[in-house]
Amino acid sequence: MGGYLGLVGAATVVGVARGARLPERFSWSDTLLVSVATHKMTRLLNKSAVTSPLRAPFTRFEGSAGEGEVLESVPSTGNHRHAVGELLTCPFCSGVWLATSLTAGLVLAPRPTRLLTTTMAAVAGSDFLHLAYDAAKSAAAQAGE
Repeated sequence: MGGYLGLVGAATVVGVARGARLPERFSWSDTLLVSVATHKMTRLLNKSAVTSPLRAPFTRFEGSAGEGEVLESVPSTGNHRHAVGELLTCPFCSGVWLATSLTAGLVLAPRPTRLLTTTMAAVAGSDFLHLAYDAAKSAAAQAGE
């Protein structure tokens, strides 16, 4: 919790120093974009096989979870390594951090943040299309049997 408050505090200090002003409200499109990007970024950080080397010092590999994802557990050591492991394996936990960072990015650096969120939202859309395509192929194969 201290780290999270530090992140928010640092973003606030940077924003004040740069003269950034909070918008009166965020658009629905920005909120949707940050939501979808946060979803995709948490899956990449917490579940993707590609990022498992980043989690390896804090987790134990349990097996494949399908579709390029892995199942990992956090050893119950009760120290900082355990806390970091929890953050790196729980999409609900890391989602708060990532959504806060992206939202701060919309205030402090909107153009690069929109580029990042648009990219991640497109990847999330692509993932869902891949899953839908595979499901349609499976359904067609079962119907043909």
